[in-house]
Amino acid sequence: MSQRKKLYEGKAKILYQGPEPGTIIQHFKDDATAFNAQKHEVIEGKGVLNNRISEHIFIQLDNLGIPTHFIKALNMREQLVQEVDVIPIEVVVRNFAAGSLVKRLGLEEGTHLPRTLVEYYYKDDELGDPMISEDHITTFGWATPQEIEEISGLALRINDFMCGMFSAVGIRLVDFKLEFGRVWEEEAMRIVLADEISPDNCRLWDVKTGDKLDKDRFRQDLGGLLNAYQEVAARLGLITRESQGGTSGPVLIKN
Repeated sequence: MSQRKKLYEGKAKILYQGPEPGTIIQHFKDDATAFNAQKHEVIEGKGVLNNRISEHIFIQLDNLGIPTHFIKALNMREQLVQEVDVIPIEVVVRNFAAGSLVKRLGLEEGTHLPRTLVEYYYKDDELGDPMISEDHITTFGWATPQEIEEISGLALRINDFMCGMFSAVGIRLVDFKLEFGRVWEEEAMRIVLADEISPDNCRLWDVKTGDKLDKDRFRQDLGGLLNAYQEVAARLGLITRESQGGTSGPVLIKN
C-alpha cells in the first residue's frame, strides 16, 4: 500500500492528498487542545465522535442548499472533502454570552444576547487569532465586501438550522466557530463552508441542567469530555445508548 502524502497537520486534524485532483482526506485525531495548544491531551475515541457529528451536520447543511466542502465519509475517522482556498478568517456566531465575550465585556455567562452576534478573528496561531473588523478584512485583502456579506449570511443560516436541530434534542447552542473557503468551478468561484462542526468548536449546554457538552469540559478541567461528546452523538441518533461508558468505544449508527 503506497503511503499517503500528508499536506498539513493541525491540532485536531491531519489533511492528506485525496485520490482525485482537487480532493483532500480529512483525518480526525484524538488530541484535545486548549489555549493555543498550551494544554494538550489525547482522549481515545474523540476523533471518531467529532468525525461522525461533523459528517451528520454537513450532510444536513448540504440538504438545505448550503455549500460545503464535504463529499463523503470514508471511515470512522476520515472524510473526503473538496480542496479549498481557505479564507484566513474564523467566524464566531454567538447566541449567548460565554468565553472571550464574557471576559471582554464583563457579561454574566449564559446571558441571552439581544440578537445573534457574528464576530471575525484572524486565523493565526502565533498571534493568538486576534479579533478583527470587516475593515481589517477588506483592507488586508483577506476577503472582499461581497464575500463578507455572503459569509455572514451563510453563518446566520447555519446558526438558524443548528439552533433548531440542537434544541430538538434538549441542547442549547451557545456559540460556535466556522471557517470558509473558495472553490473554482470552471470560471466561477463560490464560497463554501469548510473545516468541521463538532463539540470541539461549538459550545453546547444541556437545556435543563446547564451541563456543558463541549470542549469547555477540557478547558475548564471539568472532566468527562468523551462522555459529553457521546451524549451529543447519542441525542442526535448517531450512536447507540448502550455504547456510552463502555470500553470498546462508541457504536456508530450509519445513515
